[in-house]
Amino acid sequence: MKFFIVHAHPEPNSFNGTLTRYAKEVLKATGHEVIISDLYAMQFNPVSDQRNFTSQKDPNYFRQQAEEMYATEVNGFAPDIKAEMEKLDWCDVLIFQFPLWWFGLPGILKGWVDRVFAMGRIYGGGRFYDNGVFQGKKAMLSLTTGGPLTMYTEIGINGDIHTILYPINHGIFRFVGFDVLPPFIVWNASRIGDERRQAYLEEYKQRLLMVNATSPIVYPSLADFDEDFQLKQ
Repeated sequence: MKFFIVHAHPEPNSFNGTLTRYAKEVLKATGHEVIISDLYAMQFNPVSDQRNFTSQKDPNYFRQQAEEMYATEVNGFAPDIKAEMEKLDWCDVLIFQFPLWWFGLPGILKGWVDRVFAMGRIYGGGRFYDNGVFQGKKAMLSLTTGGPLTMYTEIGINGDIHTILYPINHGIFRFVGFDVLPPFIVWNASRIGDERRQAYLEEYKQRLLMVNATSPIVYPSLADFDEDFQLKQ
């Protein structure tokens, strides 16, 4: 299988860095292919604007979605964006590796989504959710948190982790057609010892090698909604 890891942590020696390196080692040792976009090492620009494009539909007023549609027609995406889109086309499995910052993605990773998930090329024209461009592919979050599991339950002070991750899992991955696998989460990452870190690596290895046997998160299908996109009674 072909794995594409989008890595977003500024410190190479962080546990996020360890997880990405370990994933590459494990997957390649078992015959899989791996591509990594290390966004900080690449100095990826997360700011979405006219620099996304080599083409220009309207020089007087910038409408991002209109420019994305036009760039799709004329092959007008900037080289850095086009390269990331090609990695998405190539992969069977997409993994986001990141620390949970302010209950969401680090800015550099959110900016990657803003720039790369372009209308016309990645979604649009009825291609979303079940009919998404990436249907048949899998996606998974691998992340670390600063607090323990108990803080991220339904009765925890931070709220249910699955609710926190819903905008990413459903609003990004599922929206463009991916089958979304349950997240791999390292709790309280900066406060655990070497023994627990090693145990997490072994757990991550099993998750990676069992990707095909892992059931995706179940979301309602398009057929479950009426013409106003409300769940049918």
